[in-house]
Amino acid sequence: MRWLIKSARIVQPGHPLHEKHRDILIEDGVITSIRAKITEDHAQEVRYSELSVSPGWIDIQADFRDPGDEYKEGLNNGLDAAAAAGFTQVVLMPHTRPVVDSVGQLNYLLRERGRHPVTILPAGALSEGCKGEQLAELYDLHRGGAVAFTDDRHDLRGELLRRALDYTRSFDGLVMTRPYDTDLAGEGLMHEGLTSTRNGLKGIPVMVETTRIQRDLEILRYTGGRLHFQSISAAESVKLIRAAKREGLSVTCAVAAHHLFFTDKDLARYDRNLKVLPPFRTEKDRKALLKGVKDGTIDAICSDHRPEDIEHKKREFAQASYGIGAIEHTFSAALSAGVDEGTLITKLTTGAAGILGVAPPVLEEGLEANLTLYSPEGLDETDTSQLVSKAWNNPYIGRQLPGRIYGVMRGDLSALR
Repeated sequence: MRWLIKSARIVQPGHPLHEKHRDILIEDGVITSIRAKITEDHAQEVRYSELSVSPGWIDIQADFRDPGDEYKEGLNNGLDAAAAAGFTQVVLMPHTRPVVDSVGQLNYLLRERGRHPVTILPAGALSEGCKGEQLAELYDLHRGGAVAFTDDRHDLRGELLRRALDYTRSFDGLVMTRPYDTDLAGEGLMHEGLTSTRNGLKGIPVMVETTRIQRDLEILRYTGGRLHFQSISAAESVKLIRAAKREGLSVTCAVAAHHLFFTDKDLARYDRNLKVLPPFRTEKDRKALLKGVKDGTIDAICSDHRPEDIEHKKREFAQASYGIGAIEHTFSAALSAGVDEGTLITKLTTGAAGILGVAPPVLEEGLEANLTLYSPEGLDETDTSQLVSKAWNNPYIGRQLPGRIYGVMRGDLSALR
């Protein structure tokens, strides 16, 4: 199979081809030529308006609710949604039913995806059953293909984190933790502040996140190892992690695109689709997150895709499930929030790859095609007819967002609109 991408603006910050317009010839899944003009009669041409092409994007945090709750998304539909979002690789969280705490569960994920242009990068559970009691078989999971270990939304005891960081040093494993103290959070439903007071809702103070970051960084100082903080939300968190990096600790962090877009004020009307953990905080926090992205403190931008069905979201605010299902708007939301295109592409490619310790995707002759095709131009109003994901809990419906995604190409496979 031959593909010829015509007149594409290459976006690959730091590379000599960055911002150059080129034709790209792909034969049998390999980029064989990148030139100003290529004529190939026997190739399938790919043309789009205002086309940009970058190395394939990596989503470092998503959940397709499979196995266990496939009706909310499902593995195959989730992969299709990821491709529609521009991702060629997705790190899936392990807190499914059953939990991904064995090589058998890893194999299920890798087997079920079949031939698809989006590659699954499975995270393994840190503890057996994500119960926070005994470490899972981390080395076996590592050898089986797990790229990281996390209990994600489940609380993590300091002693277990210490043992995990100490043990994973032997094979350079990555420990991921969600900085959220459930005891301090109590029955909180949104950020503790003026809006929560006006809404009459119990608040979640910033210290729920920052005390955990302080604790986990202290453990990292003691044990060594590699630690990643999942989807931070507060200005003080950025400050703590920035200082830890300057100190030389092996620590990384990511932010969900929706935390760059929304604040707690957006919940003034009790929008259940904006009920998320960590909660949306103040405009000051949002700006600090944006600054952290731009100065390199925050390594990656993720979707934190957590699809829900109408039954679990269309309830009283207090009973509605947490989470946002909007993987397809990751790029547009971050762009709209003020992240410049070059920085955004870096966070979605080399930034995410650096966290995982894997080779970053590169657009270059002689290498396998691993490409995202998109445009940063245009302003479209989103509606449900455009969506691939089954997620009912999408807060962007009816909003105008910039840019559009044309699809992805990976090896000899493609998913183009």
